[in-house]
Formats: sequence, structure tokens, C-alpha cells
Amino acid sequence: MNTLDCPEPWQFGFQDPATPVMEGIIDFHNDLMVLLTVIGVAVFWVIGRAWVLFEENPTPSQVVHGTTLEMIWTIIPAVILMFVAVPSFALLYSIDEILDPSVTLKVVGHQWYWSYEYSDYAGEDGEAINFDSYMIPEEDLEPGNLRLLEVDNRIVLPVETHVRVVITSADLLHCWAIPSFGVKMVACPGRLNQTSMFIKRPGVFYGQCSEICGVNHGFMPICVEVVNLEQYTDCLLYTSPSPRD
Repeated sequence: MNTLDCPEPWQFGFQDPATPVMEGIIDFHNDLMVLLTVIGVAVFWVIGRAWVLFEENPTPSQVVHGTTLEMIWTIIPAVILMFVAVPSFALLYSIDEILDPSVTLKVVGHQWYWSYEYSDYAGEDGEAINFDSYMIPEEDLEPGNLRLLEVDNRIVLPVETHVRVVITSADLLHCWAIPSFGVKMVACPGRLNQTSMFIKRPGVFYGQCSEICGVNHGFMPICVEVVNLEQYTDCLLYTSPSPRD
């Protein structure tokens, strides 16, 4: 049975990563949290120490300029920012890296649903395989379906395959976002945005539009079913883009 990667009640942290990019984002976040904790403790210690010393000697120092002190509090933050910048730039470049893709998925945002096109393949009529994906209303949900996240037609993608995603919009700004993939790309009318994914494990992954796009902004979810290569190939033989069995 496929695992479901979706938000959980009272979830505080990230969803489980499914791509190298998301793993890098989580590692970078954890490293920054350690650094921020050390800085926070140091700052509160300085404030507390100043408070205690002022209680002991309420007459403040009349020193106006302290060249040494000013050099210290300028150089130390600069060095810290340099240490933060190096892994940050490496992560940004890895996110923007586009390798030779094996699959191209085109995503088009609409008010208020998504449409998808497998640009590399043609259906029985010779046209590219394309379909619309709407949220399933609450009254039509089946046992095991997730409210506000389940769709009538899932995207199906192969595992451990370089996938290129081309994103645009037919009307106004939308945003195609899947937390487990580390993907959050704006769908802009008249413009093609591009990102890439390398999904490391099978499962069902959920996302939502992350750009306020009107009254039904909260009702255009994203659902990606990641399968092995055999299942993906079998899926392309059918006109329905999302086998549920």
C-alpha cells in the first residue's frame, strides 16, 4: 500500500522528504536552528549580564565610542553570514539545476483547478496526454480519502527518474507546491517557469496552491502518485491518468 505524505494534525515540523532537494532544505534548516540557538543564548546572556551589573552599579559608563567593541560586533556577524551563505548558495544552485529530463510534465493553473500534460507522449488520437484535476467534494469522498486534498485525477510519475516540470497559468497567479518534494513554483500567466524533481521513493504526495488566487484558492489541491517504472509504463497505455488499484 502506498504511503500518504500529507499534513498531520498539529504538525510542527517538515513533512518527510522525498527528493534530494527537500533533504537539503531540512538539513540546512536544522543547521541554522543550531546556529540560531547558540546566537540566541549568547545574546540573552549578554543582556542578563548587563542587567545584573547595572543592578550592582546603577551609574552607567560615559564611554561614547569603543572602537574595539564595534569591530568585534561587526566582524563576528559578517563571519557568521559567510558560513551561512556558502551552504545556502549551494542549496540554491542545486534547486535550479536542470539535468537531462526523462519525463516532462506541464502544469497549468486555472480558477480553480489544475490541468496537466505529459508533453513527451501522445494518446490514441495523436495528441499529447492531458487531463484536468479537480478536488473531490466532501460528499463524494471514499474511505481513506483525505478531505480537501484528494483529486479525481492524480498525476502519476516514475520513481528515481529525472522529471522536468514546466509551470504556467491560464488566468492569474497560482503556485504549484508540494512540501515533500521541496517544490514551490509560481504559475504566472504568459510565462513558463521550470523546475526539476528526482523522487526517491514511491507513495502518494499531496500539495496545494500556495498563491491566493480568489474565492476557491483553498480548493485546488495537488496529488502526485509516484510508482515504479513498470506501473508508470502501464499507466501510459490507458487514457485515464490515475489508476487507483
